[in-house]
Order: sequence, then structure tokens, then C-alpha cells
Amino acid sequence: MDTRHYLRAGKASDLSGVSERRMYRFFEMLPGGLIWLTFGVLILGSKFVPMWVALFIIGFDIYWLFKTINLSFHMRASYQQMKRYREIDWLGSLDHLPSTNHQLSIKSWHDIYHLIIIPMYKEPLDVVSPTFEALAGTDYPKDHMIVVLAVEEGGGQDARHVAESLKKDFASTFFRFEIVYHPQGLPGEIPGKGSNEAWAGKQIKEHVIDTLQIPYEHIIVSVFDADTVVYPKYFSCLTYHYLTAKKPTRTSFQPIPLFINNIWEAPALARVIAFSSTFWHLMNQARPEKKVTFSSHSMPFKALVDIGFWQTNVVSEDSRIFWQCFLYYEGDYRVESLHYPVSMDANVAKSFWGSMKNLYLQQRRWAYGAADIPYYLFGFFKNRFSAEAGSSRKIPWHKIYNYGFYTIEGFWSWGTNALIILVFGLLPLFLGGEEFNLTILSYNLPRITRVLLTLAMVGIISSAYTAILLLPPRPPRYGKWHYIIQVLQWFLVPINMIIFGAIPAIEAQTRLMFGRYLGFWFTPKMRK
Repeated sequence: MDTRHYLRAGKASDLSGVSERRMYRFFEMLPGGLIWLTFGVLILGSKFVPMWVALFIIGFDIYWLFKTINLSFHMRASYQQMKRYREIDWLGSLDHLPSTNHQLSIKSWHDIYHLIIIPMYKEPLDVVSPTFEALAGTDYPKDHMIVVLAVEEGGGQDARHVAESLKKDFASTFFRFEIVYHPQGLPGEIPGKGSNEAWAGKQIKEHVIDTLQIPYEHIIVSVFDADTVVYPKYFSCLTYHYLTAKKPTRTSFQPIPLFINNIWEAPALARVIAFSSTFWHLMNQARPEKKVTFSSHSMPFKALVDIGFWQTNVVSEDSRIFWQCFLYYEGDYRVESLHYPVSMDANVAKSFWGSMKNLYLQQRRWAYGAADIPYYLFGFFKNRFSAEAGSSRKIPWHKIYNYGFYTIEGFWSWGTNALIILVFGLLPLFLGGEEFNLTILSYNLPRITRVLLTLAMVGIISSAYTAILLLPPRPPRYGKWHYIIQVLQWFLVPINMIIFGAIPAIEAQTRLMFGRYLGFWFTPKMRK
């Protein structure tokens, strides 16, 4: 366990020094502050310098158009690579690797174990069972798979019944099948995935891995949501990437999350969000130098032990675990794209409005990942300038810039872009006064914006086509005309960008700015 206390900080008040708390608090205010500063400048600028704001809006629309086109190319390239990776015989590829890996002290790939942790709260059996069926159907040797169902004690008797039913069906399938119950009310914890996973990981380390004396370097740990369905070659593909990575114990591995398990059951608005999230992660597979981990992913068990497991006092543990490793190893840690998929659920509730509520709350929780910004900015500062860093290796400035700018810009864009494009672009016309409204620029501003947005529809059409390709088989109860709906739903993108994009992002980052910290929200899972 590292002695640098700030690596376990969840918020400013977790730090002991007054100056440290003030600095961390400043960084907490930064994401939301940038959003509101942007809005304030645009509103005041539209009143007092409407010409400059109008030019900015046009320039921003042009930038967004080219960004959309560029990302569409990335998405198509990643989709094609994903198709190729699904066809590769990864087990055969493993057999062609050198018989000995001196870096990991193994004689062959058969020495690699997979630890799979699946946190569960109140998910019903028909949601969780396909997850285990998929694990059992993978091509990796089951006698080297340790499967852990990490059950929240707060799930009650229903959760226990689900866990025992799964154990009855799958206990004999794997090398070890363990059920670990996470106690309620442990001090210093935020109830949620991170604290559940940390508890399970520590229990399995002590009672299974250390008892069996399996070297930590020989274990890859994967954390999957309870609805995650792995594709058949996932673990053989993962093992190949682990054994061929330049620094395997300093690398996390990110699959492509496809939110399609129940996509036919989801309302149109939820389907668009599900596919949009899928496309975003497809695009990011082509930019591993800027990637952080998200949701279901895999990482070396040694790194997990080195950093002391997941933080138990944060909401977004899936991305925070990357920053923990990055700061602990002083920048010598990265995420490698697997270009291989896992599938997960779209947001579905019993009613339409229930789905919309859950969708908003899920997006707000994801947007609260902005809480990582103060964590790593503070960590960068401590690494570069603090006396605590001593003679330790400094994180290179180019990594600070690449990760820092990309992440800050991403959360800022999440909260601002849709409103700049669809709302604030008209402000100069309403606030600019008669003098501005008589100019040629005033006359052409809405027309230029409309043309640029029409051109950006190319990206939306590309998204609709890719969405059709990703659809799972159509259930018999849905007619063929539903394919038409799957295309027409993309006209809902402007609504989604604001209601389920910008607004929850603004709320999450504003809460962080004012110290109104969010707790973990469990996304309800169900099948219709």
C-alpha cells in the first residue's frame, strides 16, 4: 500500500492539511466553473459584443462539424477492426507465442488465471444468469477461471436466492466459484460498486489466491457489471494482449461495451443514448493514448494489489481505478484497446417514464465522473511540485497535457456543446439589439448554422447504419417495421443531446462545484 495519502482521497475533506483541502476544493470547482463561465461569457457577449459571439458560434459549428466527421471515421475503423478481432482464433494465437515469458515468470499461457468479479445488488435472475452462461461458454480453460459473485448485503433475501441459484447451476463449471457478501455500513464507505468490488477483491486475495499461492503477475482481474455478457473469445483475446503488452502489469485492457442486450425492449430515446454510448467507446478504441477505463474492463491483479484495491469512497470507481494506477506508478500506466466487445443492457424500466428517469440518473452518475478531474490534477501537482515526491520519477508533461486536456475538454463538451449549437447560437439575435440585427451577419447566422447542422447529419446517418449492423436478432414479437423505427429514432438526437446529455452533465458538475456530492446510484436492471 502506498504511503501517499492523497491517492485515497475521495473529496477535499478527506485531506488533512488546510492548504491541500483548499487546492483540492479549487480543482473540484473547476469543471462546473468552466461550464458556467462559458454560459456567462456567451450571454453577456451576446448583449455587448454580439458580432464576436456570432463569429464564435459559426466557428464552433464548423469545428463541431469536422469533429463529427472525424469521429465517424474513427467509429467505422473501430467497427471494422472489432469484426476482424471477433474472427481471430485467439487460442491458436496463444499457442504460437514464445513458450516462456520472462517478464511475467511463466512457462506458457496456461499459467494465466482469470479472476472475474461481478458485483450484484438487486438484479433479478433473468438479468444475471446470461452473464454466467456467457462466462461458461467462453473458450478459455475453465480450470483457470475464478468467478466471484460480489453481493451487496443490502440486496436482502432476494439477492441471496439469486446468488445461491447461480452457485447451484455454475459452481462446478469453474476452477472456483465464490460468493462474497459485502456488509452494510462499513466506516468511510460510499455504498456502491467500488466498495463492493474492493471488499470482494480483498477477501478473495486472502482466502483463495494467497492460500493457493498463485503469483499475482499470473492473474488478470476483470470486473463486469451484473448484466455484462462476454463474447466467446474474450478471455483468450485478453490473455493474448496481456502476454504481448510491453508492460503487462502496468496496463489495463478495455473492451468495447455494446449496450444492446435488451435494445429491442428499450424506448427510442433510451436506444439512441445506448447506441451513442456504444459509438463513443468505439471511437475511443482508436485513441488509446487518451483512454481511461470504463465500466466492464480488465487489469493486472498485481497493480490492483499494489494500489490497495478500489477506492471505497468514490462514485465512479471504473475510471478512478485508472487514475489510481496512473498516479501510483507516476505516469507509467496505460489503457490498451482490446477491439473486442462485451454486451450490456440499455436502460429499460417497467414504464416509459420510469425508463426516462433511470436514463437521466444514469447519465448524471456517469457525468459525475468529473470528480476524477480534481483527483488527478491534485495528484499531478503533488507529483511535480510537492516535497513528498522527493526524488521519485516525475510524470512527463506531455502525459499530463494529453490526459488532462482531453478529459477536461470531454466533460466541458458534455455539458456545453449541445446548448452552444442548438440554443446559444440564437442569443445574439435576441440580445444583440437593433444595430446587430440590421447586419448581414445577423441575417446569415441562423442560415449558416442550419446548413452546418444539415451537413453534420452525415454523421447521424452513419450512426444509424452502424446501429442496424450492431442490432442483435429481432425477437419474434417485434415486427419487421421496427427496423424503420430503428432508423427514424436518430431524429431524436437533438432532444437527447440536451435532456439526457447536457442537463445531467451540468447538474453533476454543478453539484461537485458547490460540494453537494452525489452518492452511488444503482441502475435498475430488468427484462420485459
